[in-house]
Amino acid sequence: MDEAAIETTKLGKAYPGGVRALDEVSIRAAYGEIYAYLGRNGSGKTTTIRILTTLTAATTGTARVAGHDVRQHPGAVRRAIGVTMQQAALDETMTGRELLQWLAALWGLPPGVARARVGEVVDRFGLGPVLGRRIATYSGGTRRRLDLAAALLHQPKVLFLDEPTTGLDPQSRRALWEQVGELRDDGSAIFLTTQYLEEAAQLADHIAVLQAGRLSPRTPRPGCAAATGGCGCGSRSTSRDPPPPGRPTATPPTSTGGSPARWHRPTRPTSCSTS
Repeated sequence: MDEAAIETTKLGKAYPGGVRALDEVSIRAAYGEIYAYLGRNGSGKTTTIRILTTLTAATTGTARVAGHDVRQHPGAVRRAIGVTMQQAALDETMTGRELLQWLAALWGLPPGVARARVGEVVDRFGLGPVLGRRIATYSGGTRRRLDLAAALLHQPKVLFLDEPTTGLDPQSRRALWEQVGELRDDGSAIFLTTQYLEEAAQLADHIAVLQAGRLSPRTPRPGCAAATGGCGCGSRSTSRDPPPPGRPTATPPTSTGGSPARWHRPTRPTSCSTS
């Protein structure tokens, strides 16, 4: 079996007072795929990302990212990942150019390499026209694109996106979907948290549903078999946005409780399962 980009085993997180944010969460995400982590506010999505990006420690279980144990080798994990959290951490007094140049220096990129990488991410996310402006003047969609560009400066193997489209208008949201799909096609592993079923269904290769800190159980549905190339069952997404170019429209399965279980992109022969 190929090495996973992200792999956890019975991951748990408890806080004082007996509050369990995560309970025995086991997931596996591959390179060249988008892994969608779907759940309501408070379900444990951000806690999972904070553990996987070494920002907080798990109480129980293990986690490996890009081949490194997050507890034993946090520095190696940080060098291998890019992260955008729900609120973009951008200094509004800087211009976009100043921010990217500063971050490239923090990553220790040689001047020539830094100039090349800044140019590449600026072109990729269409930031050229606003690069000389203060970040305080950027729209929400432009800030999110700048945040993504910053996360990709050092060419990370694994990218974590924590609810990246929250607060974006439909046009900015769809543009971001297209850019995330391109990153996946370039071979990056992308771990995406979202509250939106239609977003997960249109973007992801795999979907896991988190409910109150636990993954939903495996729920095969009638007609779901490897021979069909995926799961063609359950209720349809209600998104008004068309899928990003090249992506199929898919229908995620539902569990016996009516909530989505796990869906596999139908272009790849798989069976229905959780992780």
